[in-house]
Amino acid sequence: MEQKNIRGIICANLTPFTKGGKEIDHPKLHKLIRFLQEKGVHGLFVGGTTGEGLVMSIEERKELLESVLKCVNKKIMVIPHTGTFDLRSTMELTAHAVEKKVYAVGIVTPGYYYYDEDALYKYFSTIASEFPDIPVLLYNIPSCARNFLPNSLIIKLAQKHKNIVGIKDSTGNMVNLSELLLQKPTSFTVINGVDEYGYQAFLAGAQAAVSGTSNVAPEIYLGVYENVIKRKLPEAWIYQSQLTKLCQVLQYGKNLGIFKQALKLRGIDAGFVRPPHRESTKQEISLLEKTFKNLNLF
Repeated sequence: MEQKNIRGIICANLTPFTKGGKEIDHPKLHKLIRFLQEKGVHGLFVGGTTGEGLVMSIEERKELLESVLKCVNKKIMVIPHTGTFDLRSTMELTAHAVEKKVYAVGIVTPGYYYYDEDALYKYFSTIASEFPDIPVLLYNIPSCARNFLPNSLIIKLAQKHKNIVGIKDSTGNMVNLSELLLQKPTSFTVINGVDEYGYQAFLAGAQAAVSGTSNVAPEIYLGVYENVIKRKLPEAWIYQSQLTKLCQVLQYGKNLGIFKQALKLRGIDAGFVRPPHRESTKQEISLLEKTFKNLNLF
């Protein structure tokens, strides 16, 4: 398996839907991707939490990935999220991603039911063994998936399978992320999934970030990353302060309709959400507009 260099700001891109969330709105999806590419993001995380992947059918998620691949340029990493709540569906989506020659795949911890460490180890080991030639990123987001991947289990999986090359850590726990960075194998990539402490995660040694907020303001998170790389830390902190404010405005992770409304303020129509997500109210949109003006983010 070819060694992959996963670095920078990877946007967990939104999925525009037609009214009522009936189907994927491909023209609007392509416009969003062109916007993100022009701003300079290093990659796309397709069909993840922000991308509403878990409220789509298996066939729709395949359709989404194929649509993204049609309009993305070759400089951009495309990493589809292929995780589901059952092994069979995850295997099907991962096989499709392998067929499409994506850069890597991200696989969330299965949820709803409680699974112990033995069950989780077997789950990820089965997938990694079936697809030895695709880089696999574990995805740890216990706030959504219920089940938590402890660092000891992450390291055990990475040591057993060469193609388990990294993790998207969305635990919301900077101490946990720091401990993983200290304990991980040298070649293992730790990707931060929490925008509120992007600056701190990069300083601690995270190599990349998967970010939902970067849909709305990719230049802000890119400002954090690029200035940290150049060791211009005061400048990086200014960008992080803006990013943190933006997370608060967007009610980060709670209402994807607000993300799509925020993009409209930037001239990008990202379509509608899919139920049970709901659209923003007039009052919420009015508050969003006022807050954006007051913050002077753009």
